[in-house]
Amino acid sequence: MPRKLEAHATFTFQTKNQTMKNLLSILAVIATLLSGCTPKTQPPSSSNQPIEKFSLAWSEYPSWSVFGVADELGLIEKDAGKLGEFEKKWNVDIVLKQADYDTCIQLYGASTVDAVCITNMDVLGPADSRASVAILPTSTSKGADACIAVGGIENIEGLKGVATFGLERTVSQYCFERCLELKGLKVADYPFSNMDPAVAAQAIQTGDNKVRSIIVWNPFVMQTLKSKSDAKVIFDSTDIPEEIIDMVVVGKDSLSKPGGKNFAMAILDVYYAINKRMADPKTADETLVAIGAKFSSLKLDEMKKIVEQTSFYSTPDAAIAILESDKFQKETMPAVAAFCESHGIIARKPSIGFSNPESQVNFEMEYLHDFKNGVTPDKL
Repeated sequence: MPRKLEAHATFTFQTKNQTMKNLLSILAVIATLLSGCTPKTQPPSSSNQPIEKFSLAWSEYPSWSVFGVADELGLIEKDAGKLGEFEKKWNVDIVLKQADYDTCIQLYGASTVDAVCITNMDVLGPADSRASVAILPTSTSKGADACIAVGGIENIEGLKGVATFGLERTVSQYCFERCLELKGLKVADYPFSNMDPAVAAQAIQTGDNKVRSIIVWNPFVMQTLKSKSDAKVIFDSTDIPEEIIDMVVVGKDSLSKPGGKNFAMAILDVYYAINKRMADPKTADETLVAIGAKFSSLKLDEMKKIVEQTSFYSTPDAAIAILESDKFQKETMPAVAAFCESHGIIARKPSIGFSNPESQVNFEMEYLHDFKNGVTPDKL
C-alpha cells in the first residue's frame, strides 16, 4: 500500500534560544516521517506494538449482520488501514469482507480470510484441511428454520409421500430429517428434493402446484407465512433446540500469528457491545433497525420476531453454557458430524474437541472466559 507522508505543524521563531529547539523539532518530525511507519489512513492505536491485520468474512444473518452494524457505528472500520474504536483498543486492523454464505465458506476454506461466520455444521468441511477454532457462538435457531406446507396439508401425516423442497446438504436437510427422526418417523417416507431456498419460497408463494412443501430459513420463513394465507408450519427447529449454532470461527493458523488473541478478543468485544445496545431500551429499536437493514431490509416489527426465532447468545455466560454443556459436546456435535458424513457432505469426520488445540474443530472457551473475567489488552 503506497504511503503518503504529510505533516501539519506551525513553527514560530520568536527568539534565538527557541530557534535551536524548533530546528530540533523539525528534524524529529522529518525523521519520523521518513521512517514511514504509519499510513495516512490508519489512526494511531493505543499501543506501541505493531498493528496486525486480520480479516472476517460475514454474510447476511441476524447475529452476523451485527458486524456490518459495528462498522456503521465506528467500532470497526471495515477497510484495511483504518481503525475503529475497538480495533484501536485491541491493536488490530480488522478487514470485514461481506459476501454470500457459500462464498464466505470458500474464502475461509482457501485461507483467503482469517475468520468466518459459519454454522457448527458447515465448519466441518473446511476443517478437514484447515484446523479451525470456534471462538464465539453467536446465535441458535429456534424456529428460524421451518417446514411449511400449503394445499390442504395440515400436519406431518399429510406430508407423507409429498416432496419437500429445500437446499440439500445444508442445515435445511439436517433440520428436516432430524425432526422426522425425533418424531419416530421413517425419513424414506418423506421425500426431500433439492431447491434453492429463495426459489422454493417464491414457488410456494406464487402458487406453483408442484411445490406444496418447503423447508427454508429466515427471512424466507417469514416472507412465506406473510404472503401465503394458507401456509402452515408443520414443524421447525424448536424441535431441535441448540443443535443449529451460528458461530465465528478462526483458523488455527491465524490465531497463532502475532496479534491472534487480540483479534479474537476484539471480535468478542464488538459482538457483545452490539448486544448491549440491543438490551438497552434507549438503543434497542435503532439497533434492531440497523441489523434489519443488513438482513434483507427487514423493518422493526419483523426484526423483533426474527430475534425471537434466532436467539442470540448475548453474553459470555450464555456462550460458555452452550459450549460446555454435556448435550452439545456428547450428543449434538457427534450427531451433526455423523449426519454430514452419512450424507456425503464431508469425506470424513474431523476430530472435534473442546478447548483442545489438537482437534481439527476446536470449540475454544479460553477467549470467552478471559472476556468474562475482564482481561484487558495489556494483560494478553
